Amino acid sequence: MSPLAVIVNIIYLIICFVIIAVVLLQAGRSTGISGSIAGGAETFFGKNKGRDIDAKLSKYTGWIAVLFVIVSVILVFLL
Repeated sequence: MSPLAVIVNIIYLIICFVIIAVVLLQAGRSTGISGSIAGGAETFFGKNKGRDIDAKLSKYTGWIAVLFVIVSVILVFLL
């Protein structure tokens, strides 16, 4: 394996761990039965703050996924 392939593999592994972390940091879409019982206590500002963070994480997930695909294609040609 060439040194360039090793470097791209390391970058690929880093991207894999980052995308896993970003996806795990996102809040779930449905709250289930516990959210319907206790969810009324949130304030308006608390809801918007969560949406802003989730929107940023969603955007980061998209960009990292595109980077993941690009590096995957590069790895196909290197190996």
